[in-house]
Amino acid sequence: MIDKIEVSIYNSMQFQRGKSYCVEAASGIGKSSLLHFIGGFRNEYQGTILIDGKNVKNFSLDQKSSLYRQELAYVFQDLCLFPDLTAYENVEIINQQTHFRAKEYIDSLFEQLQISDKKETKVRFLSIGQQQRVAFIRALCQPCSFILLDEPISHLDEKNAQIMAQILVQEQQERQFGIIVTSLGNTLPIKYDQIIRL
Repeated sequence: MIDKIEVSIYNSMQFQRGKSYCVEAASGIGKSSLLHFIGGFRNEYQGTILIDGKNVKNFSLDQKSSLYRQELAYVFQDLCLFPDLTAYENVEIINQQTHFRAKEYIDSLFEQLQISDKKETKVRFLSIGQQQRVAFIRALCQPCSFILLDEPISHLDEKNAQIMAQILVQEQQERQFGIIVTSLGNTLPIKYDQIIRL
């Protein structure tokens, strides 16, 4: 399990497992890039990112793959869903690899997030808000030390944003992962230990 992520790029930042952080900045400042850098997906930055004291730039492909499979769960801004698979199939892609969640639990998430009637609908026919909820469910089907959510409610109404927040807080209490959320201003409504402005 990862306990600490230290970032020295834009500002000096430190993220602890079990705590919640919101990274705020205007569009184009680098919020999405920050999350990509932490996962090792991109490395065109000056500075350092340390995961439990180890420099991400020095990670091998196997180490980066293990990081994504076991330690970091993502809700990407562009969602990274497969448009010709159904909503449920997009979630199952992860869950079949991790075997982390029972079908009943996944079904309950679809129900809570009010998209149970969309499980068998291909993602390309879903609204962006519905796709955001599918991506969120998929992220919860992964074991992790940190969950990173890139503007996760940008297309959600207030009610569904509250539901997502309640689910996430309950998951954090049970699993003790860290939460890193990026925001343009419409922020996922949870209690943050720290708000960081780039």
